[in-house]
Amino acid sequence: MNTSIPVTHPRLELRGITKIYPSVIANENVDLIVRPGEIHAVLGENGAGKSTLMKIIYGVTKPDAGEMLWENREVTIESPAAARRMGIGMVFQHFSLFETLTVAENISLALDTAIPPAELAKRISEVSMEYGLPVDPHRLVHSMSVGERQRVEIVRCLLNDPRLLIMDEPTSVLTPQAVLKLFDTLRRLASEGCSILYISHKLDEIQALCDSATILRSGRVTGTTSPKQETRESLAQMMIGRELPECQMDASTPGETRLLINHLSLSTIDPFGTTLKDINLEVRGGEMVGIAGISGNGQKELLAALSGEQPAMQDDVTQICGVAAGKLNPAQRRKLGLRFVPEERLGRGAVPALSLALNAMLTNNDSSMVRHGLISYQAVRSFARDVIDKFNVKCGGDKALAGSLSGGNLQKFIVGREIMLAPKVMIVAQPTWGVDVGAAQLIRQALIELRNQGVAVLVVSEELEELFMICDRIAVIADGRLSPAVPTAQTSVEQIGLWMSGEFKHDAESSQNESEVAHA
Repeated sequence: MNTSIPVTHPRLELRGITKIYPSVIANENVDLIVRPGEIHAVLGENGAGKSTLMKIIYGVTKPDAGEMLWENREVTIESPAAARRMGIGMVFQHFSLFETLTVAENISLALDTAIPPAELAKRISEVSMEYGLPVDPHRLVHSMSVGERQRVEIVRCLLNDPRLLIMDEPTSVLTPQAVLKLFDTLRRLASEGCSILYISHKLDEIQALCDSATILRSGRVTGTTSPKQETRESLAQMMIGRELPECQMDASTPGETRLLINHLSLSTIDPFGTTLKDINLEVRGGEMVGIAGISGNGQKELLAALSGEQPAMQDDVTQICGVAAGKLNPAQRRKLGLRFVPEERLGRGAVPALSLALNAMLTNNDSSMVRHGLISYQAVRSFARDVIDKFNVKCGGDKALAGSLSGGNLQKFIVGREIMLAPKVMIVAQPTWGVDVGAAQLIRQALIELRNQGVAVLVVSEELEELFMICDRIAVIADGRLSPAVPTAQTSVEQIGLWMSGEFKHDAESSQNESEVAHA
């Protein structure tokens, strides 16, 4: 690690950086200073310009105005390759991996020097284990969960030994244990002189990790602070310009069973996948059930089985609103009232190259939009605008491309689209991944209101705090097995954390007793 630059000189300095797109000012006259060995947070709502600013530093995007100084010397960074040669590395919020390649092949593409495959695989294994982010260098990326792909992004960046490390929502889908290990690694890198620019909407992370913070609002710098001297509430208010809203969840009386999983066992054709083993779960109308677990323990396979992407051999292993649905495809399950928000926003939740209006139509079987094979674009655009307005999606209107939105705003649009399609059963994976604190509360409250309206809501999330905040019952998936779903008030974060390691009783007796626990 190069630590020869005097600490009196900033590692990076931005002066008056401005970037304007046709429909939005992403950055306006932004100043930023990052010193050697400093962990510097960049805070702001979704769409505040954080990711655009990081892409400018990394050479992905060119600024329209302003100057950049690297180690007290003015520079123009023409490309990510040029940034890496200077010692700048970046972990993106939206993954930049080729799904048909292995982990090692993906990482080799980002290295500026060729390394023999066997040696590279060994280095990947060593570095990933050292940093507490284990990945198999020979595994194909398409078989990996979101959390596992995040590990690949981080390891790929660390292999380049950066002097400035940019991290855009690096812990979005990491387990609490992996987050702590990553923090240890970042602190060690900082102590060796590496500068770190850190973007996260998790304010407790910012307070625990970062030395200083720059706050962006609508593309402009509105202040700087020391996070350790602020409260979570004061940081949130600086970010969103108002007090942090609180979720309101009242007691409810669940109704009839809307989603029933009955002894679901499903082998995976993916050699790196997880086989589902005797899954049992009941979700009733008017309740929200959460599924916790460490990434890669069967969440991906369970969601595919429930959405219809991987139908079962038996029809009765899954029931939706009393109808046997195990063999039904996604479209057939939607006709029964199932709505689904996948964990991957781009590619599965939305098509990046299509407008928001067309994306709104993709999962909608409403006859007002498509009748006899003909599309009513007026109805499609009206529906998209309603979603944008109700869920406060910051964008250039219903004609804006899905790929042009920030991650959090795209998530609000996808969740809003599914909610406004009047679900009877709502399945949501990672509902607030990469979403700012204000938007996260908006999404959570919208899910609570669905539950209050009698909808059966199933939430799969690696955010334990979130599950305890909004769920009536919580279950844990580990190694393809599902624990009993216990009332949230009768368990604890510690207990759920213990179950996440697989230490729960999962036999015929516990499965039989789950229904009794649910109705207690």
